[in-house]
Amino acid sequence: MAECSNSGSCGKSSCEGCASKEKSNPQNFMAEQNVFSDVKHVIGVVSGKGGVGKSLVTSLLAVKMNSLGFHTAILDADITGPSIPKAFGIEGGVGMVQAGGADVMLPATSSTGIQIMSANLLLDHDTDPVIWRGPVIAGAVKQFWTETLWKDVDYMFVDMPPGTGDVPLTVFQSLPVDGIIIVTSPQELVGMIVAKAVNMAKKMNVPILGIVENMSYLECPDCGKHINVFGESHTEQVAEEYGLKLLAQIPIDPKIAQMVDGGQVEYIEMPWFEEAVKAVENL
Repeated sequence: MAECSNSGSCGKSSCEGCASKEKSNPQNFMAEQNVFSDVKHVIGVVSGKGGVGKSLVTSLLAVKMNSLGFHTAILDADITGPSIPKAFGIEGGVGMVQAGGADVMLPATSSTGIQIMSANLLLDHDTDPVIWRGPVIAGAVKQFWTETLWKDVDYMFVDMPPGTGDVPLTVFQSLPVDGIIIVTSPQELVGMIVAKAVNMAKKMNVPILGIVENMSYLECPDCGKHINVFGESHTEQVAEEYGLKLLAQIPIDPKIAQMVDGGQVEYIEMPWFEEAVKAVENL
């Protein structure tokens, strides 16, 4: 047992209620997975700002790992801006089943067998807004983890909302996150975007697997030249600054946008994604 740091002034016969003990034994907020679920690894996909493609990267990671023979799942934690079901062409609600005397949700399943839970699957119409305050949203994310029947999942990917608010904090504290992947774009803001995510991960003691840069370049259809639409990328330098790996550079490709909009994300070819997959496999 650790020695009380206030032993000189503390008159208590035991350390119960001592502020010193409470500091040395921080409260555990980890949410217990229901006993009927089995999830081996949890990877968060994060960014310091919105609009950089977290949902795309989350989807591609689940698809690629699934194609390699792993059972994958997506927990869509972007409650107010869920886009995962549309990318996979999934419509309709989720099922309910009795497990151990309690009702639990059954995730939707994509055409290739990826399990998906998203707020959009619980709405009457996918255009209905979710107008909830932060604590309620964070509670819903926790319920997606504890009250969903996740079957034999090798890798679960959590699509985070942007920033460092209630939901990322809830995921880091409540789910057994094995690591995160930071998504960014090649603009000047990349340093700030990555710094926010890195600093939060460090404070929460969550390993960073690396960085994925989206919208990196446009490939000329005639000559194959890479055109830097957003200017020269600074992501590689920022990755080096923080001792991180640049795992992938996803091009601006109209075919990718068309397939995502058409619910065909599972059939996108991604030759530029191998290092990202290796980072996940090496957990």
